[in-house]
Amino acid sequence: MESPAVTFTLAYLVFAVCFVFPPDEVRSAGLTVQSLLSAWLGSEDAAFVQYHLRRSTGTLLAHSLLPLGYYLGMCFAAPEKHLCFFYLASKEWKTFFFFAVLLPAITSALAYYWSRKGWNNHPLARTLAVHALPQSGWRAVASSINTEFRRIDKFATGAPGARVIVTDTWVIKVTTYCLHVAQQQDIHLTVTDSRQHELTPDSNVPVQFLTIRVASVNPYVKAFDIRLNSTEYGELREKLRAPISNAANVVIHQSLSDLFLETFTSLVEINQTYHVPSTQELEPCIGCMQTIANIKLIKNCQEPNEGECQQCYCRPMWCLTCMGKWFASRQDQQHPETWLSSQVPCPTCRAKFCILDVCLIR
Repeated sequence: MESPAVTFTLAYLVFAVCFVFPPDEVRSAGLTVQSLLSAWLGSEDAAFVQYHLRRSTGTLLAHSLLPLGYYLGMCFAAPEKHLCFFYLASKEWKTFFFFAVLLPAITSALAYYWSRKGWNNHPLARTLAVHALPQSGWRAVASSINTEFRRIDKFATGAPGARVIVTDTWVIKVTTYCLHVAQQQDIHLTVTDSRQHELTPDSNVPVQFLTIRVASVNPYVKAFDIRLNSTEYGELREKLRAPISNAANVVIHQSLSDLFLETFTSLVEINQTYHVPSTQELEPCIGCMQTIANIKLIKNCQEPNEGECQQCYCRPMWCLTCMGKWFASRQDQQHPETWLSSQVPCPTCRAKFCILDVCLIR
């Protein structure tokens, strides 16, 4: 049986990770810095910049207390270590306690320094000052951002710790400890990477995430990356003034059907193939009339007399892309999580088939 110290250590590790990187369940329970300090932070809608000045400071302070919290918990989880009596603790625990106390002491001093002179010393204030006109300061920039953030036509996406906000003038990335800010008129945007996930915590359908590099012509503004779902790409482009270049030649899927078609293709490519007889001549796909028909429906998912799928006796008449579009068009658009496991009728003879029955012609 595990000792209480080991159990507490594992439990505290999980707690610390969830506290620093809160999942949706933790956020809904209100166990986040934003929720715990909501009375002090104020309203993000009323004063966006001031809210994040306090939020970033409070987050740093709260996270710095985690090592000390672990030490205090171990005082009760492992009484044999005599951690409650500092002079009786081992050298290793004394060192840990020293750093556990030193860390929040340093962050407290840093937070006090940042808050002096109306937050003039905060890194966010210095970030905004870069965008200020010669006769104004960072507060004028903050006022502009606050005003535009309150508008309902802004683009906003992402989790609280990794949000992307685009207003008429500003592109903002919100992270756990800081904000990245750039003016739209000064930026160049480039799609640098694309990652596709077959499953996500929120849905059972494939999702493509794009990484876009935001680089400013202002030498004092550090470049940063924003990450968003490809289905939001069109909305982002509408809000941006600058074009987005695609240096990596990434294929961007802006709809659920596009994502499904790519997944459909990848699954069919690992299916059993069909070797067309040498006497049979393939004709153009009757769907697009541009590509030679390259798929054949053969029941492979189950035995011939089992299941809902049926044997199709049609000759090859469709290309893979058109068959994928047909498959997607016959699905329940309100329940995309069922698409991959469903059956649809053959577009020619109406025999039911599933993805496992779609065979590429070799």
